[in-house]
Order: sequence, then structure tokens, then C-alpha cells
Amino acid sequence: MKKWTKNDWILLVSQVVGWMSLWLIPAAIAFSTELSSEAAWGILRKNGEFVLWYSGFYFLNFYGLVPYLLFKKRVRWFLLGNAGVILFHLIGSLSEMVTLEPLQEWRPVLYLIGFGILFSDSLVVAAPVAIRYALRWNETRLALQEEKRKHADAELAWLKNQLNPHFLFNTLNNISSLVQIDADSAQESIGQLSDLLRYALYESNHESVPLENEVEFMTNYIDLMKLRCNELTQVDTYFAPPPHPVRVAPLLFISVIENAFKHGVNSRKHSFVRISLTWQGNDLIFTAENSNDPKRDADRSGSGIGVENLRRRLELLYPNRYRYEQELKGDTYFVKIVLNGL
Repeated sequence: MKKWTKNDWILLVSQVVGWMSLWLIPAAIAFSTELSSEAAWGILRKNGEFVLWYSGFYFLNFYGLVPYLLFKKRVRWFLLGNAGVILFHLIGSLSEMVTLEPLQEWRPVLYLIGFGILFSDSLVVAAPVAIRYALRWNETRLALQEEKRKHADAELAWLKNQLNPHFLFNTLNNISSLVQIDADSAQESIGQLSDLLRYALYESNHESVPLENEVEFMTNYIDLMKLRCNELTQVDTYFAPPPHPVRVAPLLFISVIENAFKHGVNSRKHSFVRISLTWQGNDLIFTAENSNDPKRDADRSGSGIGVENLRRRLELLYPNRYRYEQELKGDTYFVKIVLNGL
């Protein structure tokens, strides 16, 4: 047997209050209009018989026949049970009418009363059935939403676990290249790399981080990448402060920055990388532009994994609240990410 929850008790109390209101309100109206306690008491007693029968029939269906017969696919027994109760009510009411003083043309009156009983009893059966189905539909909807949330959380955790090794792999590749170019600068950058990896490995376990922490991480990463660039490469960055404290998902933009340097920097000719983060109201706008210098297949070192993860993370973390654009404009590759309503 299902253990009753707080919501079950609230539902029971609200239904009892509703039936009590049907019992008391007519008497209260009579007393307020006629100022007669005797008239109010008469209505209260007569209305009590009506409410007692129909509330009992209602609760019999709501807590008995509907969940234990109808919902368990015993439709025949559900219909027979309700038909038996309605027939008992009909025979009892009509037999009581027949014992009263005979009326002129009493048959039409009995037919009318019988039809009224059938109609009202049918409504009392329909009400708990409709409410129960509405509650069941809502429970099913919430259960599906919970399952979708658990699935999304599991997928997001998988994406994070995939992103961290990917980021570590590419960063170590960059450091390896830097050692060959400038050993002294590489030694200094190892401490900076330690901070980057600490952030990537630990901060990324949080659902969100302060935007200023993410900006500091991106700035450190860009400084590290600039050490690989010679005088032929121009790197420009601009990170506008947010209009209010903002939290974002960690490592959200690093894949775009990583690809901008990987595919935009060429040590043998003029190239550029431009990274910016600006605001339009409460909408965050992140852009990355770089000269288009795509690497050969043999030199891609995991390229594409981070961007694919980024787009899936955006879909999971900011559904219907983001816009992702990318295009090749001549010799310039452009990426734009908009996060709405931060």
C-alpha cells in the first residue's frame, strides 16, 4: 500500500473542505437573508442528507473504485460497482416518493426525479475519475521530466569528463612546442599551466562559476598561447565587466579560444586572433575571430572534440537561451556565442 505523502493529506483536506462548504454555504446564505436560525437549521439538516450521500459516493470512487479497479484495468467491476450504487440510490429515492401522498400526474414527476438522480450521480462519478486522471498525468509528466533531467546530468558529466583530458592533452602539446621555442619562457609558464589545470580539474566539477574566475582562466590561457606567437601574429582581447554578478558554466568558451589559436596562427605569415566578451543588457556576447589557417589532418591533435562538446553543453545548460554562430568570412573565421538573460 502506498504511503501517504504531505500532498496526499493536503488533497484530502481540500476535498473535505469543499464538501463542507457545499453543506454550510446554503444555510449561511439563508441565515444572512432571512435572519432566521430555524430556517438555516432546516436547510442545514436537509442539505446535510444530500451532501452526505454525494460526498460518500465521491470519496468511494476517489479513494476506492478508481485507483483499485479502474486504474488496475478492472473496468467491468468499476462499472458494475458504480451501477449498483446508482441503482440503490434510484430505487431508494423513488420508493420514498411513491409512499408520499399521491400526486396528480405523478409518473412524469418520478421520471424527472429519476433522470435527475442518474445525471447527478453520473457527475459525481465523473469528477473523481477526471481528477484522478489529471493527477496521474501530472505525476507521469513530472516523472518524465525527472528522468530527462537525470539523463541530461549524466550526459553533461560525461561531456565534462571528456573535456578535461582533451584540454589537458592539447595544453601539454602547446607547452611541448613552447619548450622548443623558448625554454626560459616555458619554465615560467609551467606555474601558469599549473593554475590552469587546477582550475580545469577542480572548478569544472561545479555546475557554475563566477564569470570573473572564468575570465581570469581565459586570460591566463591566452597569455600562455601568446608565448608561442612571434611578431607576425597579433592577439587582441577585450573582456567587458558584467552589469551584475554573473555565474556561467566552467570551461564554456575555452574550446573556441583553443581552436582560434590552433587554426589562426601561422609563424610564417601575418595572422591574428581577436577574443572579446561584451554585454547587451543581460545578454552575454562572446566572439572569436582568427585568420583562417586550417591545419593538416595529421596535425589536428584532437581538434573538433572540444567544439562538439561545447555545442552539446550549450544545448543542455542553456536550452532556448543561447545562440551559436560560426562562419568563414573570406580569410577570417568567426564564432559568436550569445547567452540570453544572465
